[in-house]
Amino acid sequence: MQNNRLVGTWKLLSCEARLADGRITFPFGKRALGRATYDAAGNMAVQIMNQDRPRFASEDKSLGDPEEMRSALSGYEAYFGRYRIDEKGQTVLHTLEGALFPNWVGGTQTRFFRLEGNRLELRTPEMPYSGTKLTAVLVWERLGESEGA
Repeated sequence: MQNNRLVGTWKLLSCEARLADGRITFPFGKRALGRATYDAAGNMAVQIMNQDRPRFASEDKSLGDPEEMRSALSGYEAYFGRYRIDEKGQTVLHTLEGALFPNWVGGTQTRFFRLEGNRLELRTPEMPYSGTKLTAVLVWERLGESEGA
């Protein structure tokens, strides 16, 4: 993976869902927090969360009630695995070894990318969501060494 422009740690700047009917929503809230990491060996990991998720009543996560569990799950996305870049198609392919959403494990997630300086835009193909279709658009900024990268 020499000369790989994605290598590094990326901080999420924005995450929006563009619905088929033209509406724009924010599945992790307008203050979404996230990190994406790509290394030179082809490993990757992504985590995104809604900073405004409610806390559980108990400090024991196994005691969460169904609504607490639902809120925690719907307000967080995480997956890891391997990746490869198709420069010609301007896509990065994430082959997932683990994911919060079990249906993604063992599969490949395609992301269209645009890289300008220290800004990376990742866009999903249209996908099913809540009875409609959406395209997720995420904007990331490369973290510098002084920021913990």
